[in-house]
Amino acid sequence: MSDRIVGEGGGTVGLVPKAGVRTWPSPRALLELLKPITWFAPIWAFGCGVACAGGPGARGWGVVAIGLVLSGPLACGTSQAVNDWYDRHVDAINEPNRPIPSGRVPGQWGFGIAVGWTILTAAVAFLLGAPVVLATATGLILAWIYSAPPIRLKRNGWWSNLAVGISYEGLPWFAGAAVCLRAMPSASVIVVALIYSLGAHGIMTLNDFKSIEGDRQMGLGSLPARLGPDRACRLACITMGGAQAAIVVLLLVWRMPIHACIVVALLAAQLALMVRLLEDPRGRAPWYNATGTTLYVLGMLVTAFALAP
Repeated sequence: MSDRIVGEGGGTVGLVPKAGVRTWPSPRALLELLKPITWFAPIWAFGCGVACAGGPGARGWGVVAIGLVLSGPLACGTSQAVNDWYDRHVDAINEPNRPIPSGRVPGQWGFGIAVGWTILTAAVAFLLGAPVVLATATGLILAWIYSAPPIRLKRNGWWSNLAVGISYEGLPWFAGAAVCLRAMPSASVIVVALIYSLGAHGIMTLNDFKSIEGDRQMGLGSLPARLGPDRACRLACITMGGAQAAIVVLLLVWRMPIHACIVVALLAAQLALMVRLLEDPRGRAPWYNATGTTLYVLGMLVTAFALAP
């Protein structure tokens, strides 16, 4: 048996086990809280950073492996734990089966895991050098201000999507290059990573389609809740397509026509998928995130190889 947690405004937040019932999260609940499915994006971006540096070089693949763990299970896992703790009220509406609102991560465990994972992430970053520490610290700060009051960037979809795009794409890309180069990446690497981060703003917009009702009830200004599904979808498509068009221009300026043509082909396929997406934005947003977004990240890798020495 369990008692209900009553959250802000009297809403149900989750469950607290009664006496005699386990009062700590199981390993499975902990893993679910850290959301392994979300680790792919920063791990892929870190890999793009490694690729654009020409591989690990003298540092070896062991250091790259540490960087991949840092980008995914640690840094991204931290952001998920922080977000779920401060989102437990809206999750009770949108996704009540998540670990915290369901009571499978009871009491203050969610907050404790978020803090502990933050400290562990920072400690591991120090093993990889100053540029990685800088990138990791920036990502951790963004993770906390994204979810936690008083700033809580996720109240505004414009700023929140930008923060997530930078954290999931730009910072891991920068870190991957820095680990292999043992120095600050070049200006071209930083510019490309930033452009793909801006394009990811559209990916984050599509990801918010699943929580429109809860966002509106809790006053969270995600772009689908703020603009409506149709306008938000058009904005997402323009953002993603515009970023890749900018990459094509840069590749041509840098005299890399073969890589530019490959990115153009990937973008053309995405545009065809966007036509279907715009017919039913709300219903097809998950479908596009599984198809069009895959083409987007393949373009990232192509661009990374183009930058390799």
